[in-house]
Amino acid sequence: MSLLGLIRASFAAAAAGAVLWAIGPANAGPIGQPLALSAVAADTEPFALPRAELEAGPLRDKWVTLSRKLDDERVQLALCDGDREHCVSPAALRLLTIVDQGRARDGRARLGEINRAINLAIRPASDLAQYGEEDLWASPLATFASMAGDCEDYAIAKLVALRLAGLPSQDLRIVIVRDTMRGEDHAVAAARLDGRWLLLDNQRMAMVQDSDARQIRPRFVIDETGIAVLQASPWMAEVSSRSRD
Repeated sequence: MSLLGLIRASFAAAAAGAVLWAIGPANAGPIGQPLALSAVAADTEPFALPRAELEAGPLRDKWVTLSRKLDDERVQLALCDGDREHCVSPAALRLLTIVDQGRARDGRARLGEINRAINLAIRPASDLAQYGEEDLWASPLATFASMAGDCEDYAIAKLVALRLAGLPSQDLRIVIVRDTMRGEDHAVAAARLDGRWLLLDNQRMAMVQDSDARQIRPRFVIDETGIAVLQASPWMAEVSSRSRD
């Protein structure tokens, strides 16, 4: 299933849960929660939007599967980071070289170096061309083994590299947005610095603050705790309207 297909299916699953929640507690999940959605008040997300945790759907399933791979790769990267001489993974060494470049800098320069280095290191390639699948979220070591990937692969690699370079997990996100100019969905990494979110995009070297981003509509946000809908999404507004009627 393509990224667009995953998003549509996940919106459908989340919307169903949200509608049930709006109808009343008789149709809600445990402790009054919806079947597929758990609202969380949060004013610290990119684009200053509250998030609603996604508890079901193919997009969440894809992230859960990838998270298991990331856990395994973190162990391998930690071992290689501590003993480069005996590291048997060329992909890990390539990624750690970029991490070292980031560690040598502070603040915005650290983010910019990792964004630039990963953009230059990875060749744009579709999942269909690489793997024969429409949408496969590759782990960082898989991406750095092939040295190619699509927008999600860049964003995932940046998330892991920034974490290894010392950024706290609570200051890191992957954001799935709708590019309204191109009419397609797109994934970027996001990092919070001094209370402001910067977007790290594989399509540009310069980082952009979320408040300055144009021609995009935020849809989902992903972090180490899971995946959530950003509540500015049109269907959420419709559900909110129904709940007030």
